[in-house]
Formats: sequence, C-alpha cells, structure tokens
Amino acid sequence: MEISPAVQNKLDSIPQKTGCYLMKNANGEIIYVGKAVNLRSRVRSYFHANSQKHPRTRQLVRRIADIEWIIVGSELEALILEMNLIKKHRPRYNVRLKDDKRYPYIKVHWSDPYPKVSVTRQTEKDGSRYYGPYTSVWAVNQTLDVLRRVFPYLTCNRTITGEDQRACLYYDIELCAAPCTGAISKEDYRGMIDKLGGFLNGRTEPIVNQLQEKMSQASDELRFEKAAQIRDQLQAIKQIVERQRIISPKYFDSDVIAMARSEKEACVQIFFVRGGKLTGREYFMVEGTNDMPDAKVLSEAIKQFYVQSPAVPSQILLPRQIEEARIIKQWLNSQRGGEKVEFLLPREQDQKELIEMVAENASAMLAALKTQENIEQKRKDESLNELQEYLKLSEPPQRIECYDISTMQGTAQVGSMVVFHEGMPHKNHYRRFNIRTVSGQDDFASMEEVLTRRFKRWEAAQEEQDKPGKKPDASFATLPNLLLVDGGKGQLSRAVQVLEEFNLLDTVPVAGLAKRHEEVFVPGRMRPIILPRNSQGLYLLQRVRDEAHRFAITAHRKRRSRQGLQSGLEKIPGVGPIRRRALLQRFHTIQNIRQASVEELAETPKITKTLARTIKKYLE
Repeated sequence: MEISPAVQNKLDSIPQKTGCYLMKNANGEIIYVGKAVNLRSRVRSYFHANSQKHPRTRQLVRRIADIEWIIVGSELEALILEMNLIKKHRPRYNVRLKDDKRYPYIKVHWSDPYPKVSVTRQTEKDGSRYYGPYTSVWAVNQTLDVLRRVFPYLTCNRTITGEDQRACLYYDIELCAAPCTGAISKEDYRGMIDKLGGFLNGRTEPIVNQLQEKMSQASDELRFEKAAQIRDQLQAIKQIVERQRIISPKYFDSDVIAMARSEKEACVQIFFVRGGKLTGREYFMVEGTNDMPDAKVLSEAIKQFYVQSPAVPSQILLPRQIEEARIIKQWLNSQRGGEKVEFLLPREQDQKELIEMVAENASAMLAALKTQENIEQKRKDESLNELQEYLKLSEPPQRIECYDISTMQGTAQVGSMVVFHEGMPHKNHYRRFNIRTVSGQDDFASMEEVLTRRFKRWEAAQEEQDKPGKKPDASFATLPNLLLVDGGKGQLSRAVQVLEEFNLLDTVPVAGLAKRHEEVFVPGRMRPIILPRNSQGLYLLQRVRDEAHRFAITAHRKRRSRQGLQSGLEKIPGVGPIRRRALLQRFHTIQNIRQASVEELAETPKITKTLARTIKKYLE
C-alpha cells in the first residue's frame, strides 16, 4: 500500500519513546488512539504487510492522513492518557463503550463534619464515599427510602451547630437524627453513617443482630412502642437483604465479569459482590469489536468501565486472561490507593458456575437488546416510509430539520434548529439562533431570518469544502431531506420564500406542522394532509416538532435570564459591557455576585477594589 509523503514524514520523525499516538483522517478527525512503550516501532508496524491482514486494520490505514503523538514518562501514564483520550474523542476504530452512560451512585459526603447522603452520576475524588452503581435512579431512591428509616441521615442544607432550638419535621417523623439540636453527637452521627455504608457494602448481619438485641431489650423493659419501631426497621432491612443473593464468602468484595458477542459489538455484564452477597449488577454495550479477540475486548471494556467507577474491589473474576493484565492491574492498584487488586480466572467449580451465570445474563441481555433494536429499526423505517408516501417525497427523509421560534412579548427571541437522522435525534447538529433583525413579536419574520442564516451557512460550507485546511460546520454543510417548520400556512410561506431565494425549493422538500389539529401543510396544496392518528410517520413528526419547541424554549429562557442579569448590572456606575461580562463569567448569577465578598469581586478581571465596594454597596 502506498504511503503519502505527509504520513511518511511523520513515520520518519516518530521518537522511540513511551507515549500515546493519535491517527487522523483527511478531515482532521481522530479515528484511532493507541499507546506504546516504543512509539516509533508500534506506529510504523501498522504499515507493514503482516499487520494489514485484518480488514479492520486495512480500513484504518487507508484513512490515516496525519499522525500525532504525546510522550509521557511511563507505561502507566500512557495507559491513563489513552483511556482519557478515547473517552474524550470516541475514535471510530477504537473499542469503546457504546453509550458511555453514567450510572447512578449513592454518595456519602464523608469529608463533611456531618455527612449527608445524596444521589449522583458524577464521581469525584473529593473525600466522599460512593456506593453502587445502581441500575436506575429509581432503584437508588427505593433503597434510600428504606435505609432512611433505619439510618435517619441529614438531607437539609442548614449549618449544623448542635445549638438550634428546634428540629425540623423530619425529626418528628423519625427520618432525621437532628444533629442540628444536639440530639445526636457528631461522633455518633458519623458512626451511624459508617454503618449505613457497611450495609450498602453487603455487611448486613452486624446491623440486624444489633437491632434484634435492641428490640428484645425494649420489649423486656416494656417499651413496646420502641420495640415496634425497631421491628419496622428490621422489616425494612429485610426488603433489601432479600434482594441480595448470597454468592460465597470466598468472593467477599469482588466484581464478576463476563460477556457475550455479536458480529460488531459485545455485551459485558458485571455482577457486584460485596460482603459475599450479590448487591447489584450492570451491563454495557461495547462497539467496534469486529475482528477483535475476546482478550482485547475485555481489557478495553475493563479500562473504560473502571476509569469512571469510584470503587474498585479487591478481586475481579474474569472468564479468561486479558491483554495488558500487568499494566491494568498496576493502574487499578493505584485506583485503590495502593491496595492490591487480584485477577482471578475460573479454576474451581463454583468459580466456573459463577462465570457461566454472568455469561448467561450477558447473552440474554444481548438477545433482548437485539430484539429491541430490530423493533426500533422497523418502527423507524416504517415512519420514514410513511412520510415519503404521505408527503410525496422522492425518498425517505433520512435527515429532517425542524425550526421553531420562542419569545415573550418580542423579547429575547430565539430560533431553534433540531436535526433527526434516520428517525433519531442528532444532537451534535442542533443549533440555536438569537434573532437579530426583528423588533417586536413577529414569528414569521423571525422564521425568515433563521432560515436565511441557515442556508447562508450552507453556501459558506460549500465554498469552504474546496479550500485546503478548512473544515465546514457539518450541521450546515448537509441539506435536509425534509425541512419542517412549527406552524401552519404563514410559517410555511416564509420557508418557501427563503428556499426560492436560494434556488432550493426543488431540492429541499418543506412542510409545516400546525399543532391544533396536527395538520401538515405542503407547498402547492390548498388542503392540509391529515396523517392517521396511529401513524408512525405522524408520531415522528410530533417528536421532531416537540423537540424543536423544547430546544427553543430552553434557549429562550437562558437568553432571557442572561438579559435580566445584565440589566441588573447596567445601573451600577463604572460597570460597562466588558466588566458585566467578566462578572457573569465568574459568578453566573446576580445572587452569587451579591453574596461574594469585596475581595472575591476584586479578583475578577477589570474589577478594582474600589469598584468592588461600589458593586457590593449597590447590590445590598
């Protein structure tokens, strides 16, 4: 295979150092990220004949137009950088998590004097303790609703001094221990939260035994109301414990991983064993796996899962050996603060049975997802074919663009453009337009401005395509197969007018969807088209229209809020547009500016200490 001079120059200049390499196509997009102990030998190996036996590698090499590299100090640093680059750029030829979903966790704010408990999808190294992941926020909230009756933790935002005169209602209904009034000491409160964490980690027996002793003691002392309260707590705990299957004390804290594969993707299933009990399970889809050996797919999946997981167990049970096991284990050890992680392979019968159980779950999930995917694909195809039929289009509308205008009495007017590709939202191509030329509330003129700007950007994109080094905005470079406006004949006529100005009326089909009776108006037809109420085509049009409406309202509210912030600062002497912008970039809201100290305000660019005092005085 012939190598371009530009690529050959890069191959000749690659150093023999440890680091990561990024391969790009002709458009400058990163299509593959890798790492190597010796960058020079690893990158050059892609262009050897032996390496191009696999179709996937041949496709990759054909598309390489440029190569960049980043030198790091060690193999471990290269591994961490590679994971972060894959997560950021999601290159086409890398094995990657399909949806990169963030799982919900229970977060205990352990670094606070009186730790609160919350639900989060973002995990940070902030001293907090995280438990999970859970299959859904609903599952998390169900768990917390039960646990709060046993461990009445804080939920309010008040500063805890222990000297408040009165507790809130949650204390009265026994859902808070009221450290605010000193009803529980700091040490006892933290001890209670520590037990809650132990419970979430599967260590339920000590808590159950302790509660049973307290219930017996209360009963012996004839405190039957207290005994009944503890009985209810035990029943609440039983609801959770019953969902936790006992696995084996051998796997006290373990993750058990197995997978099932189809032609182009894999389903990886993880069982979370804590305290010898199955406390939860999760799956994720991995794409870009065709022509990849199982060991490679598993190693990539493990890296990408644990890079976003706040907790790594002491054991990980795997169905087979994985690639780069040594360096991955070194990285996981660092994730655990230096404590060792052990990779186990199934040798004993119970290990094999456990792996088989997880693999069966992965196979069942993959089959279910494939069935669901086929149903969704059939529904999408049906909706696009129906639109082609009812709107007399030359082909199914693979790309639908919908436009809407949002305003309030002519202020903060915003136009939205949403894009659906093959019946699904293509959010990377969404765009918003702040209306510039229209004064007062004139939705028709606003729609004309938005569409005019959109197709001017299309013309500019056509010119940029012919210029070397220019990369046009992909959202404007492609014409829609159906242009949809939210509204009836008035909005449609403005859209037709704009398309005529750009000589696109015969190229771009256009329609207006009137909300009142869900009537579809098209040019050259007096009567509206009425799609059947159970039509998949109508459902798709409604989804697109509603998404454009939502996106426009969201943009309008943000703009209106920002204009309100700016007008609130405009009256302050000495605060012009540049200083207003600097204040808003730093503090975001008037409330934050009002609460900031003079010293904090003075740290803002262009704000002197004297001006900070003026701002503070004015806002107070």
